[in-house]
Formats: sequence, structure tokens, C-alpha cells
Amino acid sequence: MNKLLLTLLVSLTLLSNVALAATQTIKANVNGMVCAFCAQGIAKKMRAQPQTQDVYVNLKQRIVAVELKEGQSLPNETVKSLIKDAGYDLTSIEMSELSVAQIKAQFETKQEAK
Repeated sequence: MNKLLLTLLVSLTLLSNVALAATQTIKANVNGMVCAFCAQGIAKKMRAQPQTQDVYVNLKQRIVAVELKEGQSLPNETVKSLIKDAGYDLTSIEMSELSVAQIKAQFETKQEAK
């Protein structure tokens, strides 16, 4: 019984450490992007940030997803400023624990279902 409790305690501790190191991705809805050049410009601006791990832009869904490096943060105001300076309107912003690859897969799955 003690071994079982000890194993459970160690497992929970390890899982909580994994949860603390979860992926942080900024997911923004952006109006005004109409072409691949628009997407490329925003992606380039976001990739230039030292906190950025990966970027995904979906023109059809008007989504910009910026995955942050582990332990890094990027203030919402900075994201808003970068998008506005690029000539686009930010309509909403949220944090997600999904990676850019997971977000991209979600949108591709939705497109295939149509």
C-alpha cells in the first residue's frame, strides 16, 4: 500500500511539472489580411520577436498564432502594436496551451471536413 501511495505521489509530482511547462501560444483574430503577402508580413514581424518559437497565419480564418519559447512571454500590447503597425486590425487575442502545429492541424481538419 505504501509503495502504491509513493508511486502515485511521484507520478502526480511529475505530471504537475509537465503541466507547468505547457506550451503557450498567443492566438489572435486579425482583420484586413487578404493575401499571402499579408500573411508573410505578419509572420515575419512575429518571428522577429526573440520570444517566438513558431508562427502560423491562416488567411481564411483570420488567425495569427504565435507559439512562445519555453519560459517566455509576449505582452498583449506588443502583439497589438505589431499587428497595428503592419496595417491590420486586431479583433481579439487569447492564450492557448496548444502548439502552433496543433492549431494548424485543427484548421486543416476543418477544411478537409468541408
